[in-house]
Parts: sequence; structure tokens; C-alpha cells
Amino acid sequence: MKKLKVGIIGCGGIANQKHFPALKNNADLNEIVAFCDIVKERAIAAAKEFGISGARVYTDYKELLADTEVEVVHICTPNVSHSEIAVAAFSERKHVYCEKPMSHSVAEAEKMVAAWKASGMQFTVGYQNRFRAEVQNLHASCEKEELGDIYYGKAHGIRRRGVPTWGVFMDKEAQGGGPLIDIGTHALDITLWCMNNYDVDSVVGSVFYKLGGLQQATEGNLFGPWNPDTYEVEDSAMGFIKMKNGATINLEASWALNILESREASTTLCGTKAGAEIHSGMSYTNNELIYNRGRNNQLMEEKISPVGGVAYFGGGGGEEGAIDCKQWLEAVQNDTSPLVKPEEALTVTKILDAIYMSAKENREIKF
Repeated sequence: MKKLKVGIIGCGGIANQKHFPALKNNADLNEIVAFCDIVKERAIAAAKEFGISGARVYTDYKELLADTEVEVVHICTPNVSHSEIAVAAFSERKHVYCEKPMSHSVAEAEKMVAAWKASGMQFTVGYQNRFRAEVQNLHASCEKEELGDIYYGKAHGIRRRGVPTWGVFMDKEAQGGGPLIDIGTHALDITLWCMNNYDVDSVVGSVFYKLGGLQQATEGNLFGPWNPDTYEVEDSAMGFIKMKNGATINLEASWALNILESREASTTLCGTKAGAEIHSGMSYTNNELIYNRGRNNQLMEEKISPVGGVAYFGGGGGEEGAIDCKQWLEAVQNDTSPLVKPEEALTVTKILDAIYMSAKENREIKF
């Protein structure tokens, strides 16, 4: 099977940390033929390290999209530009992998979905945490109804002091928000996916701007002190989500919260037969999945065995970004659905947007 020709739009942090290594690890399925960044030097450097011989470099994404050799586009730009680029890519009949979140607003995300449906191309969003071993285990358990009726969940996206001090993370115009839209989105995606429940009834949210503007709050930050004068987004956000079947979800998201336990890209699920918790983040050296239930008149906790595998036969398949990339490229080649479906990512964006709106207008948002 021929290799897919990939073009990258945005050659900054997320491209270098996730997309380039993941595509390189799946070199049997793809080759990167075009790179675009508004900073030409970044695109040139990326092309030299990750591109094929003769890879093209652009500073205008429209020129990359006009490149007839490019079949698949990865959008790795600030949130506010996702929709514009994706809609243009679909009009040029490119398959699109867009970094999370789908967009900074519901209106723009809906434009993306409409353009995708009209194009007949493939589309997915970068929620690679679904491919972590413990998340896959929990999802399989939920599919088998081993937890019973899941009626309560918590989506955890909490850092004690982990404010990103590079790029445009604190730029509200470029990103649309802070930790809620950045890391809360991963926690919510995992929770909704495992519950297999996307029918939202209402959302209530609170958004806090407490620590970002305080110089003393920067002390101990994982990535060094941030500039309080340029911190424009929230430092914490909380949401209460009620589903149409009566189930509820608490969503917590923060880059900086005075709390001991930091759980990120994690979920807690409570069902009628059992419960489960994923522990991941600053407080944990290794990711954990713990099931809790009653058995033989005793309360029990069960964990995944720490026993290792045999080299090349462990069955894990590699780091989640590489696995995500592999299934995406195979979905494009085989014309099958990628694991992260656009409609699911759109629901995540709708909930995040509703939390911001609820906090701003001090009211419940009905769906």
C-alpha cells in the first residue's frame, strides 16, 4: 500500500512533541512532504529533520493546501485558527487531523463539521489519551457493562502549579480560554467516551481568574514563573454537567490550584456494579487504573498487574501518540472511521463553551 503524503500546518511545540515523532514512528504508512509555519525558520528546521528529500516549505497555509501532492493535513496551530484552516482543507479535498480542541467556539466547530460532511473526506481530533493502556482497559470494561449503570463521573484536569509559559497558552484571543479548553478537554473526552453518553441536558459552570495575575503565585511553577501582566485566561474552571438520562459529571480543570493531589487526563466513574478511577498527572509517577467493588462481603480494589512483557511481544504497540497516529492513517487508507469521531469532539466543545457561558452569564445553560 502506498504511503500517504502528509502536510503539517504549524511547526511549533505540539507538532514537535507529538505529531512529528508519531508520524516518524509510522514511517511505513506516511511521509511528510510539506511544512507550513508563519515563522519560516521553524518550517525549514522541521523539514530538514522530519521531511522527505525535497519537502516543500510554506509560510501561507493556503499554499500548502493548494499543493496537489498533499493528501492528509495535520493542523497544529492555535485554537482560534482551527476552523478556518480545516474548512479550507476540506474544500481542497484533504483529510484532516486537527489538534484538540476542535475549535475555540461552537459556531466555528460546527462549520468544521459541516465542511467535513460536505467533503466526503476523513476527519479526526487529537484526543490521543484514549489510546493509553489504562483508558483502553476501562473503556472495554464499560462496553461490557462491568460497572453497571454509570450514573456519576468526574473528569479531572488539575495541576498544582503547571502553567505553560511558552507559546500562546495565556493568550485568550488565540486560544479562546485557558486550562478548561487546554487540559479539561482531555479529561472530559475520556469520561464521555467511557460512559458512551453524549446526550447533554444542561451545564452549570464557574470560572476563576484568581492566581494568574499574582506574582507570588508563580513560585514553584513547573515551567518557571509566568508573566502576570500577560496572563489573560482563567487559572481554574469547574463544571456540572447533567445528561438526559439523569447521569451527572463534575469537570475540574486548572493549571494552578492550591491542592495536593494533581490528576490530569483522568476520570472517576461510579456505576451500580462497581466503580473505577484513573490516576494520572503530577501526583503520580505511573498511571494507574483502580476498580472498586464489593466481593464476598468485602470491599475490594483491583489494579492492572505491573508485570512486564517480552520485548516486541508485549502487545502494547507503543506510546499513545504513535498508536493514535497509526489508527488515523489506517482509517484514511482503508476508508474506515477513526476512533475519535468529529461528532464526539463537537460535543466536548459544546460543553466547554457552555461552562464559559454559564460562568459569564451566571445561569444554567440548557441543551
